[in-house]
Amino acid sequence: MADSCCQKKGDDLKLLAKRQAGVLWIVLIINLVMFFVEFASGIYYQSLALTGDSLDMFGDALAYGSSLYVVNKGLYAKARASQFKAVLMIVLGIAFGLNAVYRVFFEANPNPMAMGGIGVVALVLNLICLALLTRHKTDDVNFQSVWLCSRNDIIANSSVLIAALLVGITATKWPDLIVGISISILFIKSAIGVMRDSKLILKEQN
Repeated sequence: MADSCCQKKGDDLKLLAKRQAGVLWIVLIINLVMFFVEFASGIYYQSLALTGDSLDMFGDALAYGSSLYVVNKGLYAKARASQFKAVLMIVLGIAFGLNAVYRVFFEANPNPMAMGGIGVVALVLNLICLALLTRHKTDDVNFQSVWLCSRNDIIANSSVLIAALLVGITATKWPDLIVGISISILFIKSAIGVMRDSKLILKEQN
């Protein structure tokens, strides 16, 4: 009877891992495609908000890739993967902040129509990603961290749309820059939370 229960539990875990992997592949592909679209558009239209959000997409793609790598592994490996995501968010946040400072002095005003149009597409796709990940957000620390990344994407995308509106109204680059710096701070704050939770899990494993 005990062997039968263990076998059933093992089969359930394998089925869960398979479902998680399927979701991760979908959101990974979505984020990689949007990274290229937003990065190219941000450079062309000189929008810090778009280029910054594209880096977030790329960071998320790496995060989903690392989550996919450990989906069949133990809690220790998943906590380590979460730490990798946290470090990645910090690096992107700092780089994004430095880029914002550069744009204050050297870049022209962004194109608000381009920011708005691409921002809407990114928001819709990230809402799809969030919906897919929400079903698994309480599975383990691995999915908790990727769900947090996806939630931050929604906030970032919404901020891009607000920046696009304000850029069009004010005809200045300041709304774009303020949004860029705000997204940078969001990355770093989220990373600190993920790092803290991962360290607690690793401490319990030792």
